[in-house]
Amino acid sequence: MNNQVDLKKAQKIDPLKKQPLEGVKSEELSPMDPPEAYKPPATVEQVPYEKMPMFLKKLIDEHKEFKNRIDSFEEAILAVVDEGITKQTNQAVRDFFYYFDNDFRDHNQREEKKLFVLLHEKFLETGEYSQGSESSPVTVLEEDHFKATQQAAVIFNFFSLAFRLPDRNSSLIVFDTALEKSKELIELLRLHIFREENIVFPLACKLVSKNQFTCMENCNCSHK
Repeated sequence: MNNQVDLKKAQKIDPLKKQPLEGVKSEELSPMDPPEAYKPPATVEQVPYEKMPMFLKKLIDEHKEFKNRIDSFEEAILAVVDEGITKQTNQAVRDFFYYFDNDFRDHNQREEKKLFVLLHEKFLETGEYSQGSESSPVTVLEEDHFKATQQAAVIFNFFSLAFRLPDRNSSLIVFDTALEKSKELIELLRLHIFREENIVFPLACKLVSKNQFTCMENCNCSHK
């Protein structure tokens, strides 16, 4: 990704119908989607960071770093739209995908293996959001992980493909699509982190015992 690309030209020739950026709202996400996506349900009692178990504090601390990475990625994408690819924006995009593929993937796996399995059982036991089905807020978070991983791979491949296509118009279309998909990924990740910190983690504090959190912190088990 070291060529200069004129995105203003791409906007003129792009035949794809753009979709408005509204996050990842859909019926399948309804158990976790309040009327305003970034407004926690009133039924979920918020827990201050200071009172969180250490296991959750560490996850939240990692979120802070990833939020900074998302912000830098967004700045790079917006700069590319205005100026085309430069050495700086090229490096910023590469840095984001490297971080995503290593640090954030590891973060997600620890959440899924240590917290989500146990928490899903707790949600089903207490009827929290499940309403008799096998779906819970954890199901939504796992779907977010899967969608984000898939979308990140697609975006990275689109960026790479854009510079290999011999036809310039086709290259610009693919590149512009990668930028649009990047905006969607940014919104997906931000909403995902919000759901964890403001809905699922507070519920975990209510449903998971101190001993269970200690076990998550110190070993690889997830006892009931």
